[in-house]
Amino acid sequence: MTSTLQLSNKIGVIVDSFGLPLYEGLKKAKDIGADGVQIYAVSGEMAPENMSTSARKELRDYLTSIDLDISALCGDLGGHGFQNKQDNALKVEKSKRILDMAVELGTNIVTTHIGIIPEDTNSEIYYALQQACEELGQYAKSLDAYFAIETGPEKAETLKQFLDSLSTNGVSVNFDPANMVMVTGDDPVTGVEILQDYIVHTHVKDGVQLKKTDPRDVYGFVGYGEGVDHRKIAEMVAAGEYFRELPLGQGDVNFDRYFKALQSINYTGYLTIEREVKDAPEADISQAVEFIRKYKL
Repeated sequence: MTSTLQLSNKIGVIVDSFGLPLYEGLKKAKDIGADGVQIYAVSGEMAPENMSTSARKELRDYLTSIDLDISALCGDLGGHGFQNKQDNALKVEKSKRILDMAVELGTNIVTTHIGIIPEDTNSEIYYALQQACEELGQYAKSLDAYFAIETGPEKAETLKQFLDSLSTNGVSVNFDPANMVMVTGDDPVTGVEILQDYIVHTHVKDGVQLKKTDPRDVYGFVGYGEGVDHRKIAEMVAAGEYFRELPLGQGDVNFDRYFKALQSINYTGYLTIEREVKDAPEADISQAVEFIRKYKL
């Protein structure tokens, strides 16, 4: 395949997708040709409360030594996101600390799932999400940073309406085309057009919807099952009953159109590869890097 798009975007990899210890994963990302990495920063050694000043400096120095950037941190706290008002004080506080650490480590983006945004703008859940995101948006803005909601749990129109209701763009979008294809059935190209003013980071992932599903079965909802759990999502992907994640170019994301759409809105950020598969992640991620390279200058 020869592309005429000539993308100049840097290529990122979610380092956790390798299933390796952090520093081994960083070296692996560099070895396969990534320009940067996204790192989960919620629990374990990368949680802000566990990451000492010296540990942060050590990580920065190592990244510099191998010429690798951080495209974003992942601050997905799981559960029902910010749907439960009574849980939000602690979650907002932790999210702020993740934003602080992101800036200290050299990135100004933290991605997350906030919980499905209900279409009823007068509901208590909508108000809880709005209050939490308003506070986080203002805080992120004060750091010249972004708290980026990942696409997929709701239609792009619903997400845009929610973002438009906030006072700043401190809360923005981490655009994942495969989530839209697999869960809501949205067209990613239309999604890019709708959300173009808010897209600050992207995931590059492919997949196919096999059977329509209620997004609440995937991402959870207050009063309806459990909250978001990436291990559960990986199990759903592996089971392949409702949707399946596939190597780039083998699913229903039309990357010619999708990359062209990103180019048309002058998106200059990272194209970060995410693979939520259990078997042979390194081979899949390496192939994904090569797939994106075909579109680059």
